[in-house]
Amino acid sequence: MTDALVVFTPSGKRGRFALGTNLLDAARQLGVDIDSVCGGRAICGRCQCVPMEGSFAKHGIESQAGHLGAPAATELRYRERKGLALGRRLSCQAQLLGDVVVDVPPESQVHRQVVRKRAEAREIRLDPMVRLHFVEVEPPDMHLQRGDFERLREALRREWGLEGLTIDLRSLQRLQKALRDGQWSITVAVHDGRRIIALWPGFHDRAFGLAFDIGSTTIAAHLCDLGSGEVLASAGMMNPQIRMGEDLMSRVSFIMMNKGGDAQLTRAVREAVTALVGQVTAEARVEPAEVLEAVFVGNPIMHHLLLGIDPTELGGAPFALATDSAITLWASEIGLDGIHPDARIYVLPCIAGHVGADCAGVVLSEGPHLQDEVMLVVDVGTNAEIVLGNRQRLLACSSPTGPAFEGAQISAGQRAAPGAVERVRIDRDTLEPRFKVIGCDLWSDEPGFERVVARSGVTGICGSGIVEALAELFLGGVILADGTIDGSLAGRSARIVPEGRTFAYVLHAGAREIRITQTDVRAIQLAKAALYAGARLLMDRLGVEAVDRIVLAGAFGSHIDPLYAMVLGLIPDCALSRVSSAGNAAGTGARIALLNRAARREIEAVVQRIEKVETAIEPRFQEHFVAAMALPHATAPSPHLAAAVRLPERRASQPAEAGARRRRRG
Repeated sequence: MTDALVVFTPSGKRGRFALGTNLLDAARQLGVDIDSVCGGRAICGRCQCVPMEGSFAKHGIESQAGHLGAPAATELRYRERKGLALGRRLSCQAQLLGDVVVDVPPESQVHRQVVRKRAEAREIRLDPMVRLHFVEVEPPDMHLQRGDFERLREALRREWGLEGLTIDLRSLQRLQKALRDGQWSITVAVHDGRRIIALWPGFHDRAFGLAFDIGSTTIAAHLCDLGSGEVLASAGMMNPQIRMGEDLMSRVSFIMMNKGGDAQLTRAVREAVTALVGQVTAEARVEPAEVLEAVFVGNPIMHHLLLGIDPTELGGAPFALATDSAITLWASEIGLDGIHPDARIYVLPCIAGHVGADCAGVVLSEGPHLQDEVMLVVDVGTNAEIVLGNRQRLLACSSPTGPAFEGAQISAGQRAAPGAVERVRIDRDTLEPRFKVIGCDLWSDEPGFERVVARSGVTGICGSGIVEALAELFLGGVILADGTIDGSLAGRSARIVPEGRTFAYVLHAGAREIRITQTDVRAIQLAKAALYAGARLLMDRLGVEAVDRIVLAGAFGSHIDPLYAMVLGLIPDCALSRVSSAGNAAGTGARIALLNRAARREIEAVVQRIEKVETAIEPRFQEHFVAAMALPHATAPSPHLAAAVRLPERRASQPAEAGARRRRRG
């Protein structure tokens, strides 16, 4: 026998090779998805495989571990130095001596799947833009005058099939010393298979990337291993621009009224990003020079300010973007410290003047463009971004909900932090409440609650808490369909108290009293009406009266109970089993773009076909907005909601109550 048959699983690819061929070479010739950084030198250990024992009738093979021969000295040294699980071999060292079936485990696959936490979410196929390659370069020769870079490029072409490589100047400046320090062996980081952006003497197998979501309220960062796709560290912080304006339009106003205001806001967001880089790299013990790429998403104004572009044009119609295309640049171009200066920055494309790269990230994460059913995706924030459609057609708009859902503009409101009320239940008969606060698993009426929350106290109410409180008060009849707090119930419950010309509900009478005021109700009504009206406009444009599935994204969307969202009328009626939370889907989209180069081409193409709807100039927006002020809605049917919960009879505020308010004013 002069050759042997090898079958690779799970791909099923097979072929016959001369005896003595190593498995890595066989895999490459067959196009088997198997990883390697060191090029077959038994250094990186990424090409591990598992030879299978037994008779495989399906493949017509009698496979034995001995058919790969005994481990050579180099493989034994690797096993001794780094360890190798029982039964595993390095495919770059294992030689074919007979027919064999070999399994390539997921962690040894180049394009392995990165597991997502939510069952319904798409897997991420690992294929990063930046890859590491180790090579040994021919030393210089007096009789063959060629530059160090040219000999490096030839080694990369010969060993890795990389053609026509170019190199960044900073890497070229370091090349000669690195080659000599590494005794003519070197590891290079190649971006998009075209350009060397970093290098290290000898063998190096660590490369990392960052995914950022630049929100108007918070900034989130995720540090990922580009070799495994694993998230090594995550961190977030308040956007320091808040001190110059709570919402996006107030920041545009700040720029217009303050010379150099745009530079001030740009400096603030870049300093925050740099601080987060330092935090996550320190936590994961990653050297700055090992961070070779960063991906950013953000709303259009955050997008422009990060890039140092004055966003004033976005402050008024026609809301013109400086660019809506994806952007690739050097880290040094935006002054991003704490990572390799030649690291590449990729910014996802924007969709429209107020529908940004963050919404593109949500689309990439949740994939409405891949669905047959009609999906409504809502990224709930200070400015809600809404996408509706399926694989045939996609529409998008933004809706100015304001910061009420994040606890702002609420009398006892606060952002989600320990001590904030996040869950509320109200007894329909007694109107007595019980609640949970962040940082405590107990309800307020359970033994031990006071002791557990003694350190933080009950400090306020966050977005999910205010939504649940209002929905429970509506279901209990305290808040009427028009949003009025029914003062006639004051005789039934001491929780309902006069407050000026209206009434309030006392949720908690502690060191800091937490009331639900009429002004609070109105703030949430305005926010939810804007959100619903935007969704309804898209439904009109798509020609549908109902949606098949709803995804709530964003920090607020991930914590809100779908039932209460529907009770208040934040979202259209839908089967509750078909409403889900996606968490920080924009950040997940950034992570997908970081780990999969094809995803970038995908979202760039999808964004081009999304139809943009500008709510500010749509004639029916005001009509939908007014109807959506009612709880859950003035006219829209809600059969799914009615099947899930008993809705109160629709009634408006009583004339007697209005008279009482007039007498108090007198």
